[in-house]
Amino acid sequence: MVVASKYRIELSEAEERELRRRAGQYTRSHREVLRAKIVLLASEGHSNAEIARRLDCTEKSVGKWRRRYCEEGIPGLDEKPRPGRPRS
Repeated sequence: MVVASKYRIELSEAEERELRRRAGQYTRSHREVLRAKIVLLASEGHSNAEIARRLDCTEKSVGKWRRRYCEEGIPGLDEKPRPGRPRS
């Protein structure tokens, strides 16, 4: 049974263009490329389980990035400062 996410994603042309650009860049970190691909697949209507299977990641991480995108848009896919002492 496929459970639909409560975070539905509909992209504008500009958002889709930017996410496709990010997903295709080999100079970006793997994390950033993966996040863009998650949002693109979610916008096509795929479930979290299907996206996780296709991209070889967890459903939890798919849900996290789907939610962050819905709440913050493209800037939500960027790295956030982490707590604790900075690396030296």
